[in-house]
Amino acid sequence: MNYRPLTENEILTLQAHGCYAEDWTSVSVAEDFTPDFIVNTRFYGEVNIGVFQKSIEVEEGFWRHSGINNATLRNVTIGDNCVIENIGYYISNYDIGDECCICNVGKLSSTGDATYGQGNVISVLNEGGDGNIIIFDGLTSQMAAYMMMISGKEEFSTLKKLIDSYGETQRPQRACVGYRVKILNTTEICNTIISDECEICGATRLNECSISGSVEASVYIGHDVICENTIIGAGSSILDGAKVDNSFVGEACHIGKGFSAEASVFFANSYMDNGEACAALCGPFTVSHHKSSLLIGGQYSFYNAGSNTNFSNHAYKIGPIHWGIMERGCKTASGCHLLWPATIGTFTMCMGKIQNHPDTKVLPFSYLFGDGTTSTIVPGRNLVTVGTYRDINKWPKRDVRPHGGRQSIVNFDWLNPMVVAECIEGKKTLLALRQEQGENNAYYTYNGCNIKNRNLAKGIEYYDMAIKLFIGNMLSQHGDDLPTSSIGTGEWLDLCGLPAPQSEIDILTSDLGDCAMADIREVSERLMNIHKHYDDYKWNFAYRVIIDTYQLDTLTADDISNIREDCDKAHEDWLNAIRHDAENEYAMGDVEDTTLQKFLSSIK
Repeated sequence: MNYRPLTENEILTLQAHGCYAEDWTSVSVAEDFTPDFIVNTRFYGEVNIGVFQKSIEVEEGFWRHSGINNATLRNVTIGDNCVIENIGYYISNYDIGDECCICNVGKLSSTGDATYGQGNVISVLNEGGDGNIIIFDGLTSQMAAYMMMISGKEEFSTLKKLIDSYGETQRPQRACVGYRVKILNTTEICNTIISDECEICGATRLNECSISGSVEASVYIGHDVICENTIIGAGSSILDGAKVDNSFVGEACHIGKGFSAEASVFFANSYMDNGEACAALCGPFTVSHHKSSLLIGGQYSFYNAGSNTNFSNHAYKIGPIHWGIMERGCKTASGCHLLWPATIGTFTMCMGKIQNHPDTKVLPFSYLFGDGTTSTIVPGRNLVTVGTYRDINKWPKRDVRPHGGRQSIVNFDWLNPMVVAECIEGKKTLLALRQEQGENNAYYTYNGCNIKNRNLAKGIEYYDMAIKLFIGNMLSQHGDDLPTSSIGTGEWLDLCGLPAPQSEIDILTSDLGDCAMADIREVSERLMNIHKHYDDYKWNFAYRVIIDTYQLDTLTADDISNIREDCDKAHEDWLNAIRHDAENEYAMGDVEDTTLQKFLSSIK
């Protein structure tokens, strides 16, 4: 916008309205500016002001004419048709967009050394370790999980250089407030970028933050919130006295009701109330609702914390250096306490006090019980529960991120190759336990945990069922198609919502080490490209599983017909088991018949 100096008559009018300037020649205005709507305002340094030609909606159904009243401005640019009034201290070194409403604010300022939270390095999982996640506005759940993998390596240093270079090109010359932003009844905002359509109401302090809202997905910051060194993604809300420090709050996340977060990252529809998180990597759909729950030193995704869930990263006296992983789809029951280090397999339900550091990665869909001394595994049981069935169907419906511009990749495929590979390994493990420890043992031991004889036998059946569910689904999609390549036939991993072949991630790491990428966005594009080819990689994996499971050299039409019949039976057995689980819950007397029938009719 082009600005002009004030005229003598405009200066006289402003002075008559109780205004003062350190130097009136440093105040510039838009061509169509009129001074009628500026009252009791102080100007210091270079100030640029737009026009005040219309009213703006400050609250639904309440329109006020734009203008400035009772404010002190220093080195500020103010866009067109803003309402700015009752600034207790001052606004300094800010560019303010059009149609903003900034009222009853203590201080809004920035300094020359501001980072806006960009490039901040935090220690996740290992609370006492070196920084391993770099916060910036392009961070995704995949990128965060990948950073964890390469932390401490040369590739991590290369990644940081790319992010620093990105920050230098993207960082504005000074702090800014976007289009139609509302800042009301807020005590202090310092070194914070606030994007279009965001609303801050009653916050206590925002310092070194970036708030990345948009017209489709605005950000709301509510009463008594304190945020330091934090980036907040589109569609998120932080409210009700939440305290967030050195953290990243991704798209469509909610943090409220006094929740406290330190050195933690949250992604894609995570929902946090009442409790605490420290050094936690909370992937998509991580949920904690309860006051006494603490997520510390853990990696989670599609996870639900029961009330009074606690993790401990002080396994011994050497300090808070221990950490663990709750793989995709895990849950903890009320009162669960889990002592890190531990690795909990996908879709596992944890109950009680688990202190023996279990590694159940190859026993997915399990129940894991602890009494403070011993832990017991019921392998595979969670495959055939109402809870798991409801979870895998509800997550896609609860993705409230706007369809355009989603950053984190969220693949909802619950029987993805990594999970199926765990089921295959789980079946082999249970068969080996029975062979090594005897068929008639009352209990078997695995990684310090007990497995009852009958539960081991059922676990083998459950894992066989899961494998056949996967095979049947893949045959219905691909029939007798031949694999397109060998990519995906090896190990798989889950980068917080992105199932990916290990080989492709290894290539990415190699290219990063060779400095083959000039921009951090290329890393994100490579991860997105893996996701785009997911179906092909998955079929490559599935074809190998079919050949191995049925001990074939190749897949013929007769083979496919017989395998489909086998898999259809497994699918029907799975649905019947879920129906039986629902009917058992109904028999307890807490479920109405209409609720049961509605659920049973939804199973397919």
